[in-house]
Amino acid sequence: YITGWRVKSEILTRQKSHLDVKAGWLRLEPGETKNGEGRMFPLVPRLRAVLEAQVEGTRQFEQEKGRIIPWLFHRNGERIKFFRRSWLTACSRVGLAVKVQRGDREVVVPARIPHDFRRTAVRNLERAGIPRSAAMAMVGHRTEAIYRRYAIADESMLIAAGAKLQALYDVTATPSRTVVPMPANRAVFATGRDENGASSVQVGRSEGSTLKLSDSELRERTEK
Repeated sequence: YITGWRVKSEILTRQKSHLDVKAGWLRLEPGETKNGEGRMFPLVPRLRAVLEAQVEGTRQFEQEKGRIIPWLFHRNGERIKFFRRSWLTACSRVGLAVKVQRGDREVVVPARIPHDFRRTAVRNLERAGIPRSAAMAMVGHRTEAIYRRYAIADESMLIAAGAKLQALYDVTATPSRTVVPMPANRAVFATGRDENGASSVQVGRSEGSTLKLSDSELRERTEK
């Protein structure tokens, strides 16, 4: 859900030596990934909390059993290879299990599979505004074509995109200019606002230098 890494080949194969809590990284070595390239993922607070708790639990297990456990994730000291029943139980507890008919009997199956959360991780990276090159390196996509298959835009992302677009239009809108009639000896040719929102006034009998005045200063000068 956080890393977007493949569960069986990239998560369950991690050993404690692949975790550097002090430096803040979880590593995949070259040759361990689908594309053969190494990978590193920063220990964001939520991920760090999970991994530190796992390491502490393993440390206590090692003390009780008097043996060294190399695996970051394990079941009674042995590397986890299959977790179908545990996954079904977890999905059932949170309402993500459905009943389907198989032949003459009804069975309960998960409504989600672990690989679905690889897509969730990619979507979260997109929402967070992570540069695509960095996001691809974090989850292990070599080409943008594959990455785009996972970066599916949902309704909330589209709404947020529309809001950002409107904000851009608001910022880049062309400032209005207003002609202010004044006595000939104190002619003011035009007023407007610069890109920072400050009032600008062109003064003189011909268009010359521009003065930047606050709104209160502009009102004071035009009232005199």
